[in-house]
Amino acid sequence: MRADHLHNTFIDLIHEHERMIYKICFLYADTEADRQDLYQEIVSQVWQGYQNFRGDAKFSTWLYRVSLNTAIAGFRKEKRSVLIYTDGALPDISDTDAGNEQSELLNRAIGRLNDIEKALVMLYMDNKTYDEMESIMGISSGALRVKMTRIKEKLKTITKTY
Repeated sequence: MRADHLHNTFIDLIHEHERMIYKICFLYADTEADRQDLYQEIVSQVWQGYQNFRGDAKFSTWLYRVSLNTAIAGFRKEKRSVLIYTDGALPDISDTDAGNEQSELLNRAIGRLNDIEKALVMLYMDNKTYDEMESIMGISSGALRVKMTRIKEKLKTITKTY
């Protein structure tokens, strides 16, 4: 594949999936500058691995995996605070208003989850199947079901304390 065609295809794929990347940026970064930095780091990591992408999984599945791994690694390294958007609509990248009271309550509760739990909640809210989540996260479907049950219980407990 010619370099310019490879580059153009990559750019098209990033534009097609940029909402997913922004969701991850909002999940793991709390300031505009951190979100922009994380977005750039994700795109850089995806570009570095793109030439080796074999297509064994859907591009979106592979992109989720690379994006989450990049964000989680950066989150651990930088020890950032977390801001979560869960209303299904991705706000403008500069918008930090969490919205209504129920969304704010859920945002705070999700913010108390660990990195993996946050990623699973995001995938769940993006209507990913357990098979897709297994491919993205590398966790067996059975273990995912157990984790999701525990996460739901944990969120119920957390929201009762607010």
